[in-house]
Amino acid sequence: MTKTDMKEIEGAFKFIRNGKSIKQYGQEGYPITRIETISNGQIDMSRLGYADIHDTILYEDYLLKKNDILMSHINSESHLAKTAIYNFNDTIIHGMNLLCLRPKPEVLIGKYAFYYFNSKTFKRQIPKIIKKSVNQASFTVTALKKLKIPLPPLTTQKKIVALLDGAQSLIDKRKAQIALLDELIKSTFYTMFGDPVTNPMGWEKKSLSILTSKIGSGATPRGGRESYKNKGISLIRSMNIYNNVFEYKDLAFIDNEQAGKLDNVTVEENDVLFNITGASVARACIVPNCVLPARVNQHVSILRAKTNQLLSSYLVHLLTNDMYQQYLLKLGGAGGATREAITKEQLLDLIIPLPPLTLQNQFAEKVQAIEAQKTKMQAGQKAMEELFGSLMQRSFSGEIE
Repeated sequence: MTKTDMKEIEGAFKFIRNGKSIKQYGQEGYPITRIETISNGQIDMSRLGYADIHDTILYEDYLLKKNDILMSHINSESHLAKTAIYNFNDTIIHGMNLLCLRPKPEVLIGKYAFYYFNSKTFKRQIPKIIKKSVNQASFTVTALKKLKIPLPPLTTQKKIVALLDGAQSLIDKRKAQIALLDELIKSTFYTMFGDPVTNPMGWEKKSLSILTSKIGSGATPRGGRESYKNKGISLIRSMNIYNNVFEYKDLAFIDNEQAGKLDNVTVEENDVLFNITGASVARACIVPNCVLPARVNQHVSILRAKTNQLLSSYLVHLLTNDMYQQYLLKLGGAGGATREAITKEQLLDLIIPLPPLTLQNQFAEKVQAIEAQKTKMQAGQKAMEELFGSLMQRSFSGEIE
């Protein structure tokens, strides 16, 4: 393939348009796409809205068809051009704030377009058409139409789709294996300790205030985001905390002077980090040693277990247990505030079932063994994803014919 094979996107699609504006939403009627419907490169059916209508005739032109491409074009800049392909049989209305691109089947295979729109080759074109405002970024249909897409023969497109499907299948299988290991840890917890809310095994109960030597959150340095450094001491924020996973992306750094003002929230090895405000409230993980030295901001609380009574591994898996998470989320919304929050006082008063330390140690050893296996699988997944990225680059640079 040569550069002459790059065509304007407009010529490869029957239409590219925004969705239907339907102001009233309810819990009945027909499902309708929303900006959050695209998640992790897929259409998340649990994130659909519902149009308060009882007849789709008025919206017939906006019903999604198989191989339609959905793309975000109004969002924060990092979320622009997120793309998914529609491959369901449900009756779904294409709503506002997502573009629908319907391929011309005589020149373009839908799955090929989906892979192209998720490639670096395409993503590099997006900054050229973005318009920014105070609260969001966007690009227009007109601007998108003028971007380029490589259009090899349909036989080549099918070959590329088969190649990428095969690679993606391997990645999906590895992710499923890793998810099974996570489920194994959960089931091991239930087997050894039971439901931590109902406490069917009758473990002794104690408040978290008795079982910890520290519970406390920090602050954002003066100047906020603009004051962060490219390196230095880690400043851990709620966006870094997921259940039993530390997200390194967007980890902030501060200098020694800024850190000195947050010495009271110095993070130590094996501390449990717990989100106390916002949509991510109640998420928890153990701090990885590689991010130390570190501090936390005001949205994250340090929970430091007294190791002669409570192990961090047991505590974090109790806090992230499905039943205990439900309890925590109810607690976070109990005050009736518009923003979810769990206060320091509520954390101090949390009641923790406390199995014998020997049993906690046995659990920690099992978790360590499972996590070691998980680390190996994650390394394999990373290698697969790097191979997939290489295949994507080759697919859209003309190396595959």
